[in-house]
Amino acid sequence: MADLVHTHLLDFDGDVVTKRYIDGKPGAAEREWRALTLLAEHAPGLSPRPIAFEAGVVRMTRIDGVPLRGLAAEESPLAAMAAALTELYEAVPSGVLQAVPVRPWQIEAVSDWVRERAAAWRPRDPLADRAVEEGVRWLEAWRPGEAGVRPAFGAGDGNLANFLWDGVRVRIVDFEDSGRSDLAHELAELSEHVSMWVDGEVEIARRFELSGPEERRLRDCRRLQSLVWLFLLSHDSPRNPPGTFARQVERVLRSLGA
Repeated sequence: MADLVHTHLLDFDGDVVTKRYIDGKPGAAEREWRALTLLAEHAPGLSPRPIAFEAGVVRMTRIDGVPLRGLAAEESPLAAMAAALTELYEAVPSGVLQAVPVRPWQIEAVSDWVRERAAAWRPRDPLADRAVEEGVRWLEAWRPGEAGVRPAFGAGDGNLANFLWDGVRVRIVDFEDSGRSDLAHELAELSEHVSMWVDGEVEIARRFELSGPEERRLRDCRRLQSLVWLFLLSHDSPRNPPGTFARQVERVLRSLGA
């Protein structure tokens, strides 16, 4: 799940990047290394190539490119991003994927986190309070089930800054929350990340062919992720323009039909 806390430091030495995890996030470096190793084998060129691993530290090759934030609304980068995501989600063969640990922050954990934040919510303003109330009402009635679950390898972070455009293709970095997941869940997390709409709406999910059950799962997972961002954005941050939280309140209410 996205958060607003820095979890690592990056050191650059020519074509080598050293990523040092600084917050003691359990398993993050291991997940990063596993992802880079799997992708080097099954989707070479899509991500940095792994070089070396030690406790809390991953060394990898450097990838050139410009982060997509602010660019993804353009057709060429957006099409390249969809192609990169398709390659990522389908890269790991099913037999191999079954042995990959489930990535952190699946639906149950995210739902619990939202409930905790809602329980601690203090009245703020009518629209925000209504968004929280309606969100909790919807969440308590939602029964996710297994319908619409298409296995996929997930990166675990929807930030557009993790997608690098070199003018021809998009490649992907940052796999600290990666692992086995499902397509609808991954697309929902990506679609609702603040970077996908704060500078101009980017609708990536429409680039994927989904079955009816997958569409319904995507809709509900997007509702859940929109609630995550309601709480993450409830305190102003210099990272985002003024009014971002108010816009998120509107997004939540719109997604819930409230």
